[in-house]
Amino acid sequence: MTRLLDTVSDDQKVARPRHPEKAHRPDQPVARKPAWIRVKAPGSPVYAETRALVKAHRLATVCEEASCPNIGECWDKRHATFMIMGETCTRACAFCNVATGLPSPLDPDEPGRVAGAVARLGLAHAVVTSVDRDDLADGGAAHFAKTVRAIREAAPGTTIEVLTPDFLRKPDALEVVVEARPDVFNHNLETVPSKYLTVRPGARYFHSLRLLQRAKELDPALFTKSGVMVGLGEARNEVLQMMDDLRSAGVDFLTIGQYLQPTPKHHPVMGFVTPEEFAGYAAIGAAKGFLLVSASPLTRSSHHAGEDFAKLKAARKAAVAARG
Repeated sequence: MTRLLDTVSDDQKVARPRHPEKAHRPDQPVARKPAWIRVKAPGSPVYAETRALVKAHRLATVCEEASCPNIGECWDKRHATFMIMGETCTRACAFCNVATGLPSPLDPDEPGRVAGAVARLGLAHAVVTSVDRDDLADGGAAHFAKTVRAIREAAPGTTIEVLTPDFLRKPDALEVVVEARPDVFNHNLETVPSKYLTVRPGARYFHSLRLLQRAKELDPALFTKSGVMVGLGEARNEVLQMMDDLRSAGVDFLTIGQYLQPTPKHHPVMGFVTPEEFAGYAAIGAAKGFLLVSASPLTRSSHHAGEDFAKLKAARKAAVAARG
């Protein structure tokens, strides 16, 4: 799934770097993965059907663009995470395999195509994410809202999760997304604050925390969610402090997964966290008050999102009952 070059267009067939900002960096050795994070190559008939439907609707998925290791498992269940607003990101995060550069204009028909694919796949729970669009006045908030509303119309029984950018310096963008009434608002912190300068230089840790907190303030019934990667050189106590920060922001659901280096030009893996350590993080997160914590080497933000949404609803109902 790793790609270092893209073509500018089907007509020109001119190769350009997928990550121009990383092209001149020295290569970092790609560490050999331990046995517990090996996955089978995709190739089932249902996987092929899902891929064909995504292509037929001219859609991008984060499953493909970010080289997700779970694509075979998820697409075999007809679960795809739709990536709207193009395939080119305006940010240059050191961990991410999505292409960087100047994006194309928004496609006004895209929300309808996403909604059509959701209906065709028969999704009980749809996840919609995007590239960062710092070039847009609202960061793409209105496009998110249009996509949510289009899915509601095409598939009324489908619950919707949005995984948004941080809308940094985009006043009122968050309000536009929340007003569309998604069921889950997800924004990933990605890493602990001490790693932002090298891992996520275009973002601000406390802005992302405030975004999550503000989403809950705007709609207290909304489930809020965030995800982080480990293996980027963070200390254990930093992960625990990050958990406290997220709980202070009222976040309901935390996902923690192992960082995997997409290419030699990306940030190296600084360590592989064992399944036992992940189980420890999950137990600590539950003790800190998250409604749900998903922590494992292959956990990704949208992995098992439908099943997890059902668990979230059940956990909230149990918590309300416990309070009397």
